[in-house]
Amino acid sequence: MSPNGPMAPNDSMPRNDSTPRTDPMPPDPGTAPVRAMLVLGTRPEAIKLAPVARAMAASPHFEPLVVTTGQHREMLRQMLELLGIEAKFELDVMRDRQELSKLTARLVDGLGEVVRAERPDLVIVQGDTTSALTGALAAFYEHVPVAHVEAGLRTGVPDNPFPEELNRRLVGRIARRHFAPTPRAAGHLIAEGVPAAEVFVTGNTVIDNLLWVLGQDAGHDQFESSGLRRVLVTLHRRENQGDTMRAMGKALRRLADRGDVEIVLPLHKSPAVREALLPELSDHPGIRIVEPLGYADFSATLAGCDLVLTDSGGIQEEAPTLGKPALVLRTTTERPEAVEAGAARLVGTDPEVILDAAVRLLDDEVAYRRMAKAGNPFGDGHATARILAQLARDFGVDAAAASTADDPSAAPRPIPLPGGPGSYSTA
Repeated sequence: MSPNGPMAPNDSMPRNDSTPRTDPMPPDPGTAPVRAMLVLGTRPEAIKLAPVARAMAASPHFEPLVVTTGQHREMLRQMLELLGIEAKFELDVMRDRQELSKLTARLVDGLGEVVRAERPDLVIVQGDTTSALTGALAAFYEHVPVAHVEAGLRTGVPDNPFPEELNRRLVGRIARRHFAPTPRAAGHLIAEGVPAAEVFVTGNTVIDNLLWVLGQDAGHDQFESSGLRRVLVTLHRRENQGDTMRAMGKALRRLADRGDVEIVLPLHKSPAVREALLPELSDHPGIRIVEPLGYADFSATLAGCDLVLTDSGGIQEEAPTLGKPALVLRTTTERPEAVEAGAARLVGTDPEVILDAAVRLLDDEVAYRRMAKAGNPFGDGHATARILAQLARDFGVDAAAASTADDPSAAPRPIPLPGGPGSYSTA
């Protein structure tokens, strides 16, 4: 069955009440709006759930309850204001250098309290963070159905990226609705035994939000040079920290030594990231180290760069929309579609390989243009409309009225699945 095929009559999302349910209930066609609790704790979650929260707030059929976990508190508050999102609850779970086990325990406890107090009809989580996993667990423990935005991404390596790969697999076992960004991601879920009727190919909401924020014209490009090649760098992943990240810093310094390059590096707040990169990069005239950028400024800087070097996940999706070649500084990627399309290249973490790949793109115009014109396999800017249309059907409300996106017929599309699941790895 296609992942976008019709749902079985007994597979609709239940309206929630305080009584535990073991069997699905038919949707309630009443007039009360669907109360959806959206869990977010990091910048990527805010970026990718913001279009969903905005569209729900603009619809009479949904009531969004945004809960922030406090993981990126300083960066999130300004971002949520920019994105037009109001958080109803904010947890206080962060401790300096705390272990993942303690963070996970605090999040399950705190999110569980919110679910019990609010009794939402639905909990929506995004991606692969600890807040996504714990939000799904807290909902499951309270018998509230879970919808997973950006479902189905896989590297095939359980601990790489760590802990994100395992988080996304575990959320995939809990969720009742899986909104996959691409046919490949949908294929991963179905190969793992998720019923096809619960999987929907929607595109990625990150594209919706990127186009929205660029349309606001609220950001400021952080590059200062004219006539130099502009290179945007982001580094933060746990598996890259320590000696690996220090070696990457040395490679970036050598790239800046060319003299025709301006590197902008928004420096992550993580002490481990700063300890690795600042000694290598802080005194080079060709490298601008800036504090973490707000979303509007980062989007403008991405739009203004020539080349991206990143270990981020989301940037692999955003850069192709703007025609920016991306070198992925990781050994695996759960977003192989960009690599297959030719918009990104997985180069690993070896400093010599990183340097050689960057130099080739800066010096070889044909290779550069080939990547810049590859296009974006991750979406068309209408993922949010497809998600809300499906949830509207699940809860028995009018699908057309529920969606405020500019595509009035944007339902989950019957996109054929690929021949089989897969991922990309440098191993």
